[in-house]
Amino acid sequence: MRPPLDRIALISDVHGNLTALEAVLDDIDARGITRIFNLGDYVGKGPRGREVIEICRTRCEVNILGNWDDFLPDPDRAYDSPALAWWLAQLAPGQGDWLRALPFSHDFLMSGRRVRLYHASSDSVHHRVRFDHDEAEFLSMFANTPATGDGPEPTVVGYGDTHDPYYEVDRARRTLFNTGSVGNAMDDPTPVYVILEGSYGSDAEAPFSIQFVRVPYDVQAELAVARETGMPEYAGYESEILHGVYRGEMNAPGGPGYHRRPREAAPPASAG
Repeated sequence: MRPPLDRIALISDVHGNLTALEAVLDDIDARGITRIFNLGDYVGKGPRGREVIEICRTRCEVNILGNWDDFLPDPDRAYDSPALAWWLAQLAPGQGDWLRALPFSHDFLMSGRRVRLYHASSDSVHHRVRFDHDEAEFLSMFANTPATGDGPEPTVVGYGDTHDPYYEVDRARRTLFNTGSVGNAMDDPTPVYVILEGSYGSDAEAPFSIQFVRVPYDVQAELAVARETGMPEYAGYESEILHGVYRGEMNAPGGPGYHRRPREAAPPASAG
């Protein structure tokens, strides 16, 4: 009889939302999953980056660098934004150094598939690839780069950053998925994480699955903390975690636009 399959919970983009993180961790615990990998962006946007880091350092077996984790505690960066300065000041001594020292990516085998996890793209935590990418962008996510290092290229890639979960596979079985966001989900603002199930560490073919899980939580309690702490940009935070509307679009004329880019017009058909 085949042994039980292994399960790994993938979380990403908590962004200081401790209430959402605790709800997701409760769900992970209730499922009996003990292995948690974090794909980055622990801080910013929400009021409790310090507490999020403390929990993730203890609970997550793997922690990966995110774009906010890189630029927020950058000692060479000049902050002219009161909000950025507030989020940075919320961190405990040494947490900024811990964030910036996190690895860029993490590779492992599962059910005969080589899995690679990173935050945003194969070449930088600051290069964003959205779900409506083209073929060249899709293929680039599986490439080895100076950031990922050399070695066998992955057949499965998971990332975060865009707060927009999706799953995609091509005829070569290359599989790309986005975990979505625990603390700052867009469109549907319900926190979301991913469960990978398969034979961990094995290069032999075996069942393999990717499951997306939505976990409701007390969003009003989280907003109350943001108000009580005097966190700046409160209106933007409320727009994002209550309504799923990105703060940059919350006052857009006519409301926020759809998140997919418009298709290019097809060329006119030639006469037969």
